Amino acid sequence: MESDLPLSQQNLSVTLFKATWPMVFGVLAIMSFQLVDSAFIGQLGVIPLALQGFTMPLQMVLIGVQVGFGIAATVLIAKLLGGNQTEEAKQMAGLTISLGVIVIGLVCLLLYLFRFPLLSALGATQDVYPLVSSYWAWWGLSAWLGALQYFLYSVCRANGNTMLPGIMMVVTSVLNIALDPLFIFVLGWGINGAAIATCLSFVCGIVILAYRLRGFRWLSFQHYALQINSAIKQISHIFFPAVMSQLMPSLSAILATKLLASFGAAAVAAWGLGSRVEFFAIVVVLALTMSLPPMISHALGAGQLERITKLVRIALLFVLSWQLFIGGVSWIGADYLAQLMSSEQQVSQILRYYLLLVPFSLGALGCCMILVSVSNALGKSYMALLISLVRLFGLFLPCIWFGAQFGGIEGIFIGAFIGNLLAGAFAYFTYLKTMTGLAVRA
Repeated sequence: MESDLPLSQQNLSVTLFKATWPMVFGVLAIMSFQLVDSAFIGQLGVIPLALQGFTMPLQMVLIGVQVGFGIAATVLIAKLLGGNQTEEAKQMAGLTISLGVIVIGLVCLLLYLFRFPLLSALGATQDVYPLVSSYWAWWGLSAWLGALQYFLYSVCRANGNTMLPGIMMVVTSVLNIALDPLFIFVLGWGINGAAIATCLSFVCGIVILAYRLRGFRWLSFQHYALQINSAIKQISHIFFPAVMSQLMPSLSAILATKLLASFGAAAVAAWGLGSRVEFFAIVVVLALTMSLPPMISHALGAGQLERITKLVRIALLFVLSWQLFIGGVSWIGADYLAQLMSSEQQVSQILRYYLLLVPFSLGALGCCMILVSVSNALGKSYMALLISLVRLFGLFLPCIWFGAQFGGIEGIFIGAFIGNLLAGAFAYFTYLKTMTGLAVRA
């Protein structure tokens, strides 16, 4: 059967589709749970919602570290499997998870110990201080459990199984949404209840995933087949640039928001709403960035560079076609969506212009995101970092700055459009150069 073959031998288009669609539903479920969670907390009043807002930047740091270890695990495990080094792949999974939970645990502990100086640095008022000690204790635990669950997802994806992670993303998100009102309102635990609900849903997910991984025999915490120092060096080589790549969009978003602020609150509000629309518009791309790398690493481990080229071509053509369709839908429904998302006339007018233009550049942005993931999967983590750096700080931010100088708020959107197109082109030519180098060494 096709599904019984190693990833490096399966039909490309069919396998990519089967690997991606569960991730689409998983990502949508996580996004929905986060929106609902914020809505529940918002009913508690301004102070709890403000505390969650001050927590978000620190949560982004934790997610960056978490994703860095997840990328390292997926790439290294899949590459070993592609080279038929099954036992080494199991032990690499155990080593990466062990290092990941220790590092994440230490970061959570440091954030809790320095909670008051951190809040002060973020500009928090004294109103949120009485809630932070209890909330951050539960939030830190939920972040640690979420990281462990993510690492188990990474092991599944590296072994070509995206169905189990996709299902568990939906299950834990639905469970979290169901527990939120019980813990927050019925039991009266307030904002702590939201974090406790997240902890409990993650624990359920971890138990199920650990049980299934044990049955699949994809995980081992023995290290006799690995040279530990060499393995840690390989993990670090991928981990550090991957973390930097994850943290840079947050810094870029801060700088972009600061530029928008010069045009007034309506411009910032419209940009924020547009960013939410964009996040949903590229959900398929986000899913591909999780499903594609294991296939690339498997093929690399098997020495099948031609297969990698074909696989990437399929992914890029699909992303360009799909995002062009999304752009068309956005263009047709721009008036309706703008009015639906904001009752403020000025905000909806600005958002309308965003929806008419920027979505047509998301195909190029999606290709750039895909090629960053491909570079990581090829073991070229510093090349992935370079693409991210150039995209955000060499192209996107300068383009929207020039757009603001010459075209005002509409110029910013034109700049975003041009920046995304240039980023896609730069990423593609960088990828071609990388593949040429791999072919020469082969």
